[in-house]
Amino acid sequence: MPINLNLDVFLDYTEWERQEWLDFLRQHGDKVLKISVGPHADNRFATVGDLIKHVFSAEKRYIDRLSARKLTDPATIPNDNIETLFAFGRQSRKELREFVETFPAAELDVPEEHTIVNHVIKLTPRKILVHVVVHEIRHWAQIATLLRLNSLAPKPHDFLFSPLMSDLPMRQ
Repeated sequence: MPINLNLDVFLDYTEWERQEWLDFLRQHGDKVLKISVGPHADNRFATVGDLIKHVFSAEKRYIDRLSARKLTDPATIPNDNIETLFAFGRQSRKELREFVETFPAAELDVPEEHTIVNHVIKLTPRKILVHVVVHEIRHWAQIATLLRLNSLAPKPHDFLFSPLMSDLPMRQ
């Protein structure tokens, strides 16, 4: 019998991780958001703040796509204020949770055409939802590396160190 892992576990994990990052960034201030991603980075992102904005705006835009709404313009979101960025992240996550709770399960595996960057691709809503959380997890790891290279040492954020699926208490 196959193992069925619930998306809620990954949403809970990324919410825990977001809170850990918010706490860390608050300790170090908005200047952390200005740390460069380096000379060989993707041209879309120059700073840590750009990457965090990208995580939250990508989540928002995928829910916009799945909900057949106009895509949110990420240019309107500042990348240099911790509180503003994470407020946007809370809003995007709220909309993602609402989408997951109300989307018909029978339609999760029905492919739809989407334009992502300059590519038209057929994707199922389930694949997009999994991508959203994997995308976020990958970028937080990238941010952790950038900060370590700049002499800042965040705590481990690995799933094993999280309170999920263990006897560790969740944050309130």
